[in-house]
Amino acid sequence: MLEEQIIACGYVAIVGRPNVGKSTLLNKILGQKLSITSHKPQTTRHQILGIKTLEQVQTIYVDTPGLHKKAKHTLNQYMNRVAQQALTSVDVIGFVVEGLRWTDEDEWILTKLQKLTNPVILIINKIDEIQPKTALLPHMEALMQKMKFADVIPLSAKNGENVAALEKLLAKFLPQGPQLFPDDQITNRSDRFLVAEIIREKLTRYLHQELPYALTVEIEEFKTKGKILHISAIIWLEREGQKAIVIGEKGEGLKMIGQRARMDLEKIFAQKVFLRLWVKIKENWSDDARALKSLGYDDE
Repeated sequence: MLEEQIIACGYVAIVGRPNVGKSTLLNKILGQKLSITSHKPQTTRHQILGIKTLEQVQTIYVDTPGLHKKAKHTLNQYMNRVAQQALTSVDVIGFVVEGLRWTDEDEWILTKLQKLTNPVILIINKIDEIQPKTALLPHMEALMQKMKFADVIPLSAKNGENVAALEKLLAKFLPQGPQLFPDDQITNRSDRFLVAEIIREKLTRYLHQELPYALTVEIEEFKTKGKILHISAIIWLEREGQKAIVIGEKGEGLKMIGQRARMDLEKIFAQKVFLRLWVKIKENWSDDARALKSLGYDDE
């Protein structure tokens, strides 16, 4: 596609409380894995752009960390700040909620959206889990009374139901103008960033409920030697006692995490990957602004 063929191009923020399926939705729209997912809240920590160029439209999706009321630690405050910054700099907002659930955090986010002039589309995700199906329509009608949404659309990010309809709807709100990114670019993030996120996803899915929030991943080496991509990564924890949980008995836990990450990375980069993982301690990194910045948590 030539640049002059693009007639609409703009930014869409995907927002909502943690664990409503924002990253799953972005991955489904793009047709490939970009944002990491897990059943644990607050998996997404950074703002990630997902770029889709289709026919005469380039849509730039902004996947944000889940907004949450209680942001006690510096990391949580950073995540909230990143998410809220996205709200004021986009052309349209997709507010994702979960099925028939409406929580205090949803209400808190709504109060922030009501102060904006951007059009807001209400996205009711996980409709595949709604039982009975007849409960959906009255729920939609009740939510539409809360705010003057530009539109409302129920969908399932998991199985793709109504996702194409959402894309068409969002395109109507994008300004006219040339594309901002090349046709084949799907994100603003580097390969090293995506590698660190894939490793963190495997850690988050494998480990105990509390520990994923006390870890982060830093890439030390990312180099192709011959036909093999060599990657070395440090898994940073906050306390010495957490090491045993990550490494596992006789190193089996770390080995399994490495194997699962390597399988994903070989699919993404379409080549053989040699992955080394190291576990180190940086005390209270998630509550230390300087440590956060050194580990890549800087306002985007």
